[in-house]
Amino acid sequence: MQSIPRSERLFSNHDLWLLIWPLVVEQLLNLTLGIADIVMVASLGEYAVSGVSLVDAMNILIVQVFAALGTGGAVVAAQYIGHHAADKAAHTARQLLYTVFFLSLIIMAAGLLSHRALLPAVFGKVDSDVMDASRRYFVITMLALPAIAVYNACAALFRAQGNSRVSMLISVLINILNIGGNAFFIFVLHWGVEGVAFPTMISRTVAAGILLVLLYRGKSYNGRPAISIKGITRVHFDFSVIKKILSIGIPNGLESGTFQIGKILVLSLIASYGTVAIAANAAANTLATFEVLPGNAVGLAILTVVGQCIGAGKLDQAEYYAKKLLAIAYAAVIVLNIPLLMCADNILAFYHMSAETTRLAWYMGVWHGLCAMVFWPMSFTLPNVLRAANDAAFTMIVSIISMWSVRVGMCYVFRATNVFGLVDFLSWPPSFGAMGVWIAMIMDWIFRLTCFLVRFFHGRWKNKTLI
Repeated sequence: MQSIPRSERLFSNHDLWLLIWPLVVEQLLNLTLGIADIVMVASLGEYAVSGVSLVDAMNILIVQVFAALGTGGAVVAAQYIGHHAADKAAHTARQLLYTVFFLSLIIMAAGLLSHRALLPAVFGKVDSDVMDASRRYFVITMLALPAIAVYNACAALFRAQGNSRVSMLISVLINILNIGGNAFFIFVLHWGVEGVAFPTMISRTVAAGILLVLLYRGKSYNGRPAISIKGITRVHFDFSVIKKILSIGIPNGLESGTFQIGKILVLSLIASYGTVAIAANAAANTLATFEVLPGNAVGLAILTVVGQCIGAGKLDQAEYYAKKLLAIAYAAVIVLNIPLLMCADNILAFYHMSAETTRLAWYMGVWHGLCAMVFWPMSFTLPNVLRAANDAAFTMIVSIISMWSVRVGMCYVFRATNVFGLVDFLSWPPSFGAMGVWIAMIMDWIFRLTCFLVRFFHGRWKNKTLI
């Protein structure tokens, strides 16, 4: 890793620390909120859990669209900040907010008008109670969509200027409002799925409102100029800027969407191995999410740091910080995973599953954790370097090819061959054939990181012009 004189570095170690640790906390808060929602929904009964989970599978795809657009806007804004063009960064912020808000209104209207036909078409034949719960939950979450879209965009803009502390504190507020609201509406007022949906709408609306006010004030952070959205009420669409946002947002959205669809397809394969495999996979997935949490946080930091370096024309520093942050991601994942893997059996004991299910979940979680310490940051943290440099189309192509040809393809191969006879060789129960899905996942990682490493060291990502 080349050495950059301290006096010339755009980010000190202290700057990186101030950026990364709130992102780690924010990721943890998001995970905690998801777990709390599941626990509280479960208290309403199986029909509610089924209805909410079905709608959430659709909502995840929609929210990922706005997260992808937020990433696109954040990269463009970060490059303008690095270029010392605060006015253009502010202009980009306004265009991003216009885009996500009006797009969310269109999707919301389409969802509300078509939900009675849409949900049966997507979910097929389900019990009437489940379908009724799905419809009621879907309508309220559609009404919350504009607030969710604006919240994601605002949070991305704060990260673009290096201020991750604001989005972390807002995540704390969302947890309080969401979890507290769930408890009030479900346990005090005895509402059904509405008691889960309304707190989501309330918390995201409050969060979006606060972030909009803070962006309007444009207060500087850590000695750096802030993005201000003053003048946002004078609506004017600048399609040249929107095109720049979409040049990153669309590939990122397609990548996330196809990845999610692939995961849903893989889940259907897991289901073919029986109830033991389904339960073990669910428990192991929770453990796996914790195992890569710091890597996700560092990936968000990379968008800010590398984006600003590219905007400043400091390509040597972009490469320097890319390598440094990748090293930090590895160190964080390893430091977290060692105690997690040592305690994996105790963690899985909280699920109170059968011995066979617990054993399979342990194999899945430990396999994932061990491989995450070796492969995950290069597979999922490194590509954010390319995205920050406007090379998002390459990451999209690699990710789609890898997901469908390697992960999904090998899942079917392992299903047909009983993991090339490994299940019989090790005298595993038939349910353990689901390990093939997790082995295929690591093969997907290895393919991705090979492509991303070649692209990174070839240096073509440095030549992608955005601003």
